Amino acid sequence: MLKKVAILANGGDVSGFNAVIRSIVKTAEQNNVECYGFIEGYKGLLENNYIRLDTFNTASGILHKGGSIIGSSTNSNVFNYKVEENGQVVYKDLSDKCVQNVKDDGFDCVFTLGGDGTQKSARDFSLKGINVIGVPKTIDNDVACTEITFGYNTAVSVAAEAIDRLHTTGETHHRIMVLEVMGRYAGWIALESAIAGGADVALIPEIPYDINKAAEKIKDRERKGKRFSVVVVAEGAAPKGGEITVEGTRDNGAGVDNTKLGGVGPRVAKELEKLTGLEARNTTLGYMQRGGTPTAFDRVLSTKYGAKAMELALEGKFGTLAVIKDGKLDSVSLEDVVGQNKVIGAVSGNTQESNIRKVTMDHDLVKTARDIGICLGD
Repeated sequence: MLKKVAILANGGDVSGFNAVIRSIVKTAEQNNVECYGFIEGYKGLLENNYIRLDTFNTASGILHKGGSIIGSSTNSNVFNYKVEENGQVVYKDLSDKCVQNVKDDGFDCVFTLGGDGTQKSARDFSLKGINVIGVPKTIDNDVACTEITFGYNTAVSVAAEAIDRLHTTGETHHRIMVLEVMGRYAGWIALESAIAGGADVALIPEIPYDINKAAEKIKDRERKGKRFSVVVVAEGAAPKGGEITVEGTRDNGAGVDNTKLGGVGPRVAKELEKLTGLEARNTTLGYMQRGGTPTAFDRVLSTKYGAKAMELALEGKFGTLAVIKDGKLDSVSLEDVVGQNKVIGAVSGNTQESNIRKVTMDHDLVKTARDIGICLGD
């Protein structure tokens, strides 16, 4: 009999976090289940820091709000956690403490709202006997086994609006306008926003680009009287035979992605300016994609995900991820989500073992982009 559950939000913030939280809480209340929230994701789980959630107080009026009322952590791999002992930094597996906290608190299930790294840890906790159910979150839309993640539609909408605005400046001043969007290893945001915003070039991580192909597209437009162009580039896009553009690295321990991407937009703008003779300007959209009010689509999707997650818990279907499959709510095993990334503690990263959902060349978005003449750099 389910009596008491907890929610944690982990990874980068997205619009829709609160809508999922609200939906889980409301569905729990409909079934006389108490709901709690760990503060700052797995960090809160480790520190046993949580609050009571209910729709008349703490979880009231949050459907339209961005961010997370219970916070989120981006660097808390509790299976390899960074701690300081005797003035030195060491890494320890503190997952057993988390397991004990869940047992001591009497939580019958923990809902994990997050991306591939979050769900990898969720799977690892399920192997340690904790009842977990995941909800797929990331603006990159790259969680395996589901057709769409919450937060993605809002990010695409923000990017498409930015393209609209860049269009007018580019047309007025006869410039190449480059927009760098998020997308470390998957180009969903860049590709879909390029189609929605009417961009001329879209460079994504899945297709190593030839900058000369992009330049030729722009010069061809100029020959036909179009003296401006709009280029969308994902932060993880890389040239043929080259590497992704890295701004720096962090030291947040093993099992989290310590690579800080950034700079491909200015790089592409500079190269295109040199090859075409047109002025080029870059805009890096950055965290604008993550924050703010979720779209109506994301509010509905988040609510559906939250309700489905609670339904799975009530049915005792633990160790699963709520997903959209063939356009309908469903669930899959967390084992399927992590794929070959089986080593406990190895959370995320673009390795051969990671089961990240990437853009495939036979996807409708790729076909559509090519059909309407968007250059993909190949």
